Amino acid sequence: MPSDTTTRRGRNPRGHGGRLREEIVDAAIRLLDELGDDQALSMRAVTREIGSAATSVYLHFADRDALVLAALERYHAELVRAIDEAVAAVDDPVEQLRARIRVLGDWAYRHPGMYKVLHESTLNQRADMAFKQELTERTAAAIRRCMDAGLVPVDDPVSVMLDLRAAVHGAVSMRLNEPGPNWPPLADQIERFFVKLVGIDPTSGNGPRRAS
Repeated sequence: MPSDTTTRRGRNPRGHGGRLREEIVDAAIRLLDELGDDQALSMRAVTREIGSAATSVYLHFADRDALVLAALERYHAELVRAIDEAVAAVDDPVEQLRARIRVLGDWAYRHPGMYKVLHESTLNQRADMAFKQELTERTAAAIRRCMDAGLVPVDDPVSVMLDLRAAVHGAVSMRLNEPGPNWPPLADQIERFFVKLVGIDPTSGNGPRRAS
Protein backbone atom coordinates (compact mmCIF):
# COMPACT_ATOMS: atom_id res chain seq x y z
CA MET A 1 0.00 0.00 0.00
CA PRO A 2 1.24 3.56 -0.59
CA SER A 3 2.91 5.28 2.35
CA ASP A 4 1.19 8.61 1.70
CA THR A 5 -1.39 8.99 4.46
CA THR A 6 -3.07 12.07 2.97
CA THR A 7 -6.79 11.48 2.72
CA ARG A 8 -7.73 11.79 -0.91
CA ARG A 9 -10.92 13.51 -1.75
CA GLY A 10 -13.53 11.39 -3.48
CA ARG A 11 -14.57 12.26 -7.00
CA ASN A 12 -17.60 14.54 -7.19
CA PRO A 13 -20.67 12.96 -8.76
CA ARG A 14 -21.31 14.02 -12.34
CA GLY A 15 -22.80 17.51 -12.41
CA HIS A 16 -21.34 18.49 -9.03
CA GLY A 17 -18.23 20.30 -10.19
CA GLY A 18 -19.61 23.48 -8.64
CA ARG A 19 -19.32 21.86 -5.23
CA LEU A 20 -15.62 21.24 -5.77
CA ARG A 21 -15.17 24.87 -6.83
CA GLU A 22 -16.75 26.03 -3.57
CA GLU A 23 -14.51 23.69 -1.58
CA ILE A 24 -11.46 25.12 -3.34
CA VAL A 25 -12.54 28.67 -2.50
CA ASP A 26 -13.22 27.65 1.11
CA ALA A 27 -9.71 26.23 1.38
CA ALA A 28 -8.17 29.34 -0.17
CA ILE A 29 -9.98 31.56 2.35
CA ARG A 30 -8.75 29.48 5.28
CA LEU A 31 -5.16 29.57 4.03
CA LEU A 32 -5.20 33.26 3.13
CA ASP A 33 -6.58 34.13 6.55
CA GLU A 34 -3.61 32.30 8.09
CA LEU A 35 -1.02 33.74 5.71
CA GLY A 36 -2.26 37.30 5.29
CA ASP A 37 -0.39 37.41 1.97
CA ASP A 38 -1.68 36.30 -1.41
CA GLN A 39 1.87 35.85 -2.70
CA ALA A 40 2.49 33.21 -0.01
CA LEU A 41 -0.43 31.09 -1.17
CA SER A 42 0.43 28.17 -3.41
CA MET A 43 -1.92 26.13 -5.53
CA ARG A 44 -0.18 23.03 -4.17
CA ALA A 45 -1.15 24.03 -0.62
CA VAL A 46 -4.76 24.42 -1.72
CA THR A 47 -4.80 20.98 -3.29
CA ARG A 48 -3.38 19.48 -0.08
CA GLU A 49 -6.04 21.30 1.93
CA ILE A 50 -8.87 19.75 -0.07
CA GLY A 51 -7.14 16.40 -0.65
CA SER A 52 -7.46 16.57 -4.39
CA ALA A 53 -5.22 16.58 -7.43
CA ALA A 54 -3.70 19.82 -8.69
CA THR A 55 -5.40 19.36 -12.03
CA SER A 56 -8.81 19.61 -10.37
CA VAL A 57 -7.96 23.10 -9.09
CA TYR A 58 -6.74 24.28 -12.48
CA LEU A 59 -9.98 23.08 -14.05
CA HIS A 60 -11.73 25.86 -12.10
CA PHE A 61 -9.04 28.53 -11.75
CA ALA A 62 -6.47 29.40 -14.39
CA ASP A 63 -3.92 30.66 -11.87
CA ARG A 64 -3.42 31.82 -8.29
CA ASP A 65 -4.68 35.34 -8.94
CA ALA A 66 -7.98 34.00 -10.25
CA LEU A 67 -8.39 31.85 -7.14
CA VAL A 68 -7.49 34.68 -4.76
CA LEU A 69 -9.97 36.98 -6.50
CA ALA A 70 -12.71 34.39 -6.08
CA ALA A 71 -11.84 34.04 -2.40
CA LEU A 72 -11.87 37.80 -1.89
CA GLU A 73 -15.20 38.19 -3.66
CA ARG A 74 -16.74 35.50 -1.44
CA TYR A 75 -15.22 37.08 1.68
CA HIS A 76 -16.54 40.50 0.66
CA ALA A 77 -20.03 39.12 0.00
CA GLU A 78 -20.09 37.54 3.47
CA LEU A 79 -19.02 40.87 4.98
CA VAL A 80 -21.82 42.68 3.15
CA ARG A 81 -24.35 40.16 4.47
CA ALA A 82 -23.09 40.62 8.04
CA ILE A 83 -23.42 44.39 7.67
CA ASP A 84 -26.94 44.08 6.24
CA GLU A 85 -28.00 41.97 9.23
CA ALA A 86 -26.59 44.50 11.70
CA VAL A 87 -28.19 47.44 9.91
CA ALA A 88 -31.57 45.71 9.72
CA ALA A 89 -31.65 45.43 13.52
CA VAL A 90 -31.90 49.24 14.01
CA ASP A 91 -34.08 51.97 12.52
CA ASP A 92 -32.30 55.27 13.21
CA PRO A 93 -30.03 56.33 10.29
CA VAL A 94 -27.19 57.28 12.64
CA GLU A 95 -27.41 53.96 14.47
CA GLN A 96 -27.46 52.18 11.13
CA LEU A 97 -24.26 53.98 10.15
CA ARG A 98 -22.70 53.06 13.50
CA ALA A 99 -23.68 49.42 13.04
CA ARG A 100 -22.24 49.40 9.54
CA ILE A 101 -18.83 50.74 10.56
CA ARG A 102 -18.59 48.67 13.75
CA VAL A 103 -19.13 45.47 11.79
CA LEU A 104 -16.29 46.48 9.50
CA GLY A 105 -13.93 46.82 12.45
CA ASP A 106 -15.08 43.61 14.09
CA TRP A 107 -14.81 41.69 10.82
CA ALA A 108 -11.22 42.79 10.34
CA TYR A 109 -10.27 41.49 13.79
CA ARG A 110 -11.96 38.16 13.14
CA HIS A 111 -10.42 37.76 9.68
CA PRO A 112 -7.13 39.69 9.83
CA GLY A 113 -5.38 37.77 7.08
CA MET A 114 -8.21 38.13 4.59
CA TYR A 115 -8.56 41.80 5.51
CA LYS A 116 -4.91 42.39 4.66
CA VAL A 117 -5.19 40.57 1.36
CA LEU A 118 -8.38 42.47 0.46
CA HIS A 119 -6.89 45.90 1.14
CA GLU A 120 -3.11 45.66 1.23
CA SER A 121 -2.07 42.97 -1.27
CA THR A 122 -0.25 43.65 -4.52
CA LEU A 123 -3.24 42.06 -6.23
CA ASN A 124 -5.12 45.31 -5.59
CA GLN A 125 -2.74 47.01 -8.02
CA ARG A 126 -3.00 44.31 -10.69
CA ALA A 127 -6.64 43.30 -10.72
CA ASP A 128 -10.02 44.96 -10.99
CA MET A 129 -12.02 44.35 -7.80
CA ALA A 130 -15.26 45.99 -8.88
CA PHE A 131 -17.17 44.08 -6.19
CA LYS A 132 -15.56 46.30 -3.54
CA GLN A 133 -17.49 49.27 -4.92
CA GLU A 134 -20.74 47.92 -3.47
CA LEU A 135 -19.61 48.53 0.08
CA THR A 136 -18.36 52.05 -0.57
CA GLU A 137 -21.58 52.97 -2.35
CA ARG A 138 -23.71 51.63 0.48
CA THR A 139 -21.69 53.53 3.07
CA ALA A 140 -22.06 56.77 1.11
CA ALA A 141 -25.81 56.12 0.87
CA ALA A 142 -25.98 55.56 4.64
CA ILE A 143 -24.26 58.89 5.25
CA ARG A 144 -26.63 60.60 2.83
CA ARG A 145 -29.62 59.22 4.78
CA CYS A 146 -28.21 60.79 7.95
CA MET A 147 -27.90 64.12 6.13
CA ASP A 148 -31.38 63.89 4.60
CA ALA A 149 -32.82 63.23 8.07
CA GLY A 150 -31.09 66.35 9.45
CA LEU A 151 -29.01 64.29 11.86
CA VAL A 152 -25.60 65.43 10.58
CA PRO A 153 -24.44 68.52 8.67
CA VAL A 154 -25.12 68.46 4.94
CA ASP A 155 -21.99 67.83 2.89
CA ASP A 156 -20.86 65.72 -0.04
CA PRO A 157 -21.62 62.20 1.22
CA VAL A 158 -19.00 60.59 -1.02
CA SER A 159 -16.26 62.85 0.34
CA VAL A 160 -17.37 62.18 3.91
CA MET A 161 -17.47 58.45 3.17
CA LEU A 162 -13.93 58.50 1.80
CA ASP A 163 -12.65 60.41 4.84
CA LEU A 164 -14.38 57.99 7.19
CA ARG A 165 -13.21 54.94 5.24
CA ALA A 166 -9.60 56.16 5.26
CA ALA A 167 -9.72 56.83 9.00
CA VAL A 168 -11.28 53.49 9.94
CA HIS A 169 -9.05 51.51 7.59
CA GLY A 170 -5.98 53.28 8.97
CA ALA A 171 -7.02 52.57 12.55
CA VAL A 172 -7.68 48.90 11.82
CA SER A 173 -4.57 48.42 9.68
CA MET A 174 -2.26 49.92 12.29
CA ARG A 175 -3.68 47.64 14.97
CA LEU A 176 -3.20 44.57 12.77
CA ASN A 177 0.28 45.50 11.60
CA GLU A 178 1.55 47.12 14.80
CA PRO A 179 -0.20 45.28 17.66
CA GLY A 180 0.48 46.61 21.12
CA PRO A 181 -1.12 47.73 24.36
CA ASN A 182 -1.20 51.45 23.61
CA TRP A 183 -4.05 51.57 21.12
CA PRO A 184 -7.32 52.98 22.49
CA PRO A 185 -10.43 50.81 22.10
CA LEU A 186 -11.36 50.77 18.42
CA ALA A 187 -15.01 51.50 19.20
CA ASP A 188 -14.01 54.70 21.05
CA GLN A 189 -11.82 55.83 18.19
CA ILE A 190 -14.55 55.15 15.66
CA GLU A 191 -16.92 57.30 17.73
CA ARG A 192 -14.43 60.16 17.49
CA PHE A 193 -14.31 59.67 13.73
CA PHE A 194 -18.10 59.91 13.63
CA VAL A 195 -17.99 63.21 15.52
CA LYS A 196 -15.07 64.78 13.67
CA LEU A 197 -15.63 63.49 10.15
CA VAL A 198 -19.38 62.93 9.86
CA GLY A 199 -20.60 65.50 12.35
CA ILE A 200 -22.61 63.23 14.64
CA ASP A 201 -23.57 64.93 17.90
CA PRO A 202 -21.25 63.42 20.56
CA THR A 203 -23.81 63.85 23.34
CA SER A 204 -26.99 62.48 21.85
CA GLY A 205 -26.21 61.05 18.46
CA ASN A 206 -29.11 63.12 17.12
CA GLY A 207 -28.85 66.38 15.25
CA PRO A 208 -25.94 68.14 13.57
CA ARG A 209 -22.89 68.99 15.62
CA ARG A 210 -22.93 72.61 16.70
CA ALA A 211 -19.90 74.78 16.05
CA SER A 212 -18.24 75.97 19.24
